[in-house]
Amino acid sequence: MKNLANLNLGVALCGSFCTFSKAIKTIEALVALGVNVTPIMSCNAYETSTRFGDAHTIISRIESITGKEIIHTILSAEPLGPKNMIDGLLIAPCTGNTLAKLNNGITDTPVILAAKSLMRNGKPIVICLATNDGLGASLKNIGGLLNKKNVFFVPLGQDDPIQKPYSLVADFSKIEETLNLALSGQQIQPVILQY
Repeated sequence: MKNLANLNLGVALCGSFCTFSKAIKTIEALVALGVNVTPIMSCNAYETSTRFGDAHTIISRIESITGKEIIHTILSAEPLGPKNMIDGLLIAPCTGNTLAKLNNGITDTPVILAAKSLMRNGKPIVICLATNDGLGASLKNIGGLLNKKNVFFVPLGQDDPIQKPYSLVADFSKIEETLNLALSGQQIQPVILQY
């Protein structure tokens, strides 16, 4: 496994608000490993307060952990690839909406523009999925992205097959291992977990 110390990594959060606490713990763990984290948020993730947390509190916490302002506009995300500001991108959580846009080339959020700018440079994009329609409308986009070069998935599975039979959530505890392999061009296996 590669040493993640000194890796310049973009960490992007999309609107799966119920997983934000896991995402923030992930950012803390990466920073503790010596990763230079550049935080990125979709417009909705940046602006929306929910029962899972106040937007301003979440923003302050992430900026405090990383020591950087969150990139949350298309304009501020644009230089990430052309200026080689990051070596890879972790989208955690990645929603079904972001997944669809990434698979279909729709570039209208800071997170997608960051991903597109890394794709053009052949750098790894790691997807940590959290979506209620993973085995529904999003399934074709999972398949499409699994076939794209330099796109990797954190292992995922059904988080509640009885109450939410279409829902898929990645195992956030496998992010570090997934990143290590992705930096070497390998997809962690198995991709599909049984919770």
